[in-house]
Amino acid sequence: MTDSPSSLPMGPFDRVLIAGLTGSGKTTLARRLAGAWDLTHVELDSLYHGPDWVPRETFLDDVAKFASTERWVTEWQYTSKGAGGILEPRAQLAVWLDYPWRVARRRLIRRTVSRSVTRAELWNGNREGSLLRLFDRDPEKNILAWQRKTRNNWRERMPAALERNPHLTLVRLKSPAQTDAWVEGLRGRSPTSPR
Repeated sequence: MTDSPSSLPMGPFDRVLIAGLTGSGKTTLARRLAGAWDLTHVELDSLYHGPDWVPRETFLDDVAKFASTERWVTEWQYTSKGAGGILEPRAQLAVWLDYPWRVARRRLIRRTVSRSVTRAELWNGNREGSLLRLFDRDPEKNILAWQRKTRNNWRERMPAALERNPHLTLVRLKSPAQTDAWVEGLRGRSPTSPR
């Protein structure tokens, strides 16, 4: 595959998974694709995190419910919790934000600080914790430590994921500029456009 956005699959597709390192922009891209292809965006974090960050017991049932619909886009995550086994067989397109570490790191720091300062509500009443948590070495308490711990996850597991799901079309994007150019090229390609 070349790095030229014009050589990448343009769709439209009906069911899309977006993979990438924590902070790379999966949710932002999901929203953009939802707008471009008139898809329903379901944010997996909103289904997983209940009040006080307690995992919701209905998570997998909720994933299965939306996965059974015809048109959606979501983040390819919570695979260890069982979401991958539900979403992967139904998806048509996998978009992999395979950005350099420094890009994802910078984005995550900016997002985390902004959420902490503004105290914006995230999901089900939850808010980003104190910035002091960023000094904790525990990946379960510090999102930056989590990002560091999982930084190579997709590079290690994507080959097996694609082998397991040969029906998936892959778009691998290696920079925000490449992503922007690809999304710009999707304009005008409605869900009824020929593939």
